[in-house]
Amino acid sequence: MAYVPVPKDLSKVKTKVAFNLTKRQIICFAVALILGLPLFFLLKDSAGTSLASVVMIAVMLPCFLFAMYEKHGQPLEVVAKHIIQTKFIAPKERPYQTQNLYAVLERQRKLEKEVSAIAKGTYKKGSGKKKRRG
Repeated sequence: MAYVPVPKDLSKVKTKVAFNLTKRQIICFAVALILGLPLFFLLKDSAGTSLASVVMIAVMLPCFLFAMYEKHGQPLEVVAKHIIQTKFIAPKERPYQTQNLYAVLERQRKLEKEVSAIAKGTYKKGSGKKKRRG
């Protein structure tokens, strides 16, 4: 009797379309073939078989990486986007900033005093900043 391993986390199971490949893998492999084979046959006569095969591999390799590479459930383009964002787009220094709740309450109290002074008619412009003379 044959035993088939069943994964415990079914969210990681991907739907296979044909030849035990996902739709994404089939599309990427097709693009690799469409790019690599004509290039090989064009370069085979002029550059030699060895160089043509190396160029074909170099052209097809990114397609294979996009088809197969996955890190933490994310495909290569998502991982590359995150790397580019953190290395080049986001600021290098991100200082830790807290919101001082006391300062917010102090500003709110000051504004409420000002509004009540305006409502009573005792508000004087510039009275919010008092200068101390010592």
